[in-house]
Amino acid sequence: MPMSLKTYLASRQRLVDAELRRQLPSARTRPTTIHEAMRYSIFAGGKRLRPILGLAAAEACGAEEKSDAMASALRLGAAVEVLHTYTLIHDDLPCMDDDDFRRGMPTCHKKFGDGIAVLAGDALLTLSFEIVAGAKTPRRYPLADFVRELADTGGSRKLIGGQVMDLEGEGQGAKITAAQLRFIHESKTAALLTTAIRFGGMAANATPKQLEALTVFGHSLGLAFQVIDDILDVTQTSEKLGKSAGKDQAVGKATYPALFGLEKSRAEAARLTARAREALQVFGTRADHLREIADYLLNRDY
Repeated sequence: MPMSLKTYLASRQRLVDAELRRQLPSARTRPTTIHEAMRYSIFAGGKRLRPILGLAAAEACGAEEKSDAMASALRLGAAVEVLHTYTLIHDDLPCMDDDDFRRGMPTCHKKFGDGIAVLAGDALLTLSFEIVAGAKTPRRYPLADFVRELADTGGSRKLIGGQVMDLEGEGQGAKITAAQLRFIHESKTAALLTTAIRFGGMAANATPKQLEALTVFGHSLGLAFQVIDDILDVTQTSEKLGKSAGKDQAVGKATYPALFGLEKSRAEAARLTARAREALQVFGTRADHLREIADYLLNRDY
């Protein structure tokens, strides 16, 4: 990773973490157990990829460093990260993927028990909408647009729908069609990542042309991200990934390597990343951070 990108990601991660600390109830708030569990999962590591992409999208649309637009993009990015964390808690549950570790630490249900983990996820989902409700939004995109988009992304037609298809596909492996696999990846991964990027652009009052470009970028990048994730699951160790490696293959999940093999999967990730980069032409050099992040994600090894 170039040092300039490493510095950029670290600085943006600090901003996001500070915003998350402001938005979450303290661990001393009654009942303390639920708030401890929520904060445990939020601050158990993570690259803060989605909110950082949102901030970079706001920059691409002309938002200045300390502007109201950037402050809104930061708050909206925190909301997406909170919702994303709820999905991770629920995905790790014994009735879902049954994982013991996440980001190298015990999963929420291992630390606090199944019941508290379910409730922590529910509370984070609810909190994400509370955070959005407090955002200042531009005239072109009223607050209702943000609420509606987050609800659509997190609902049964996208994020939850993708998880349903993922569960139903267990044990079928290569029997899943390419169209079904794409639906799972579009719904579970690409949809929320795209929303994070769109929120950043919308907070910066993106033009319709700019927002469409960001949408294409987010969708392509989200699919590429999941293809690489599938590849890493079969090529890296649990220690490197911070979660159980080889789990997808063990339960017969539908993945790109299972359907197409590693070589074709890597080629598809590269094709999708190129498409994502191409969508950014309208922004010129203002989208350089988005381009650098796309390249980094393509070549990551964890």
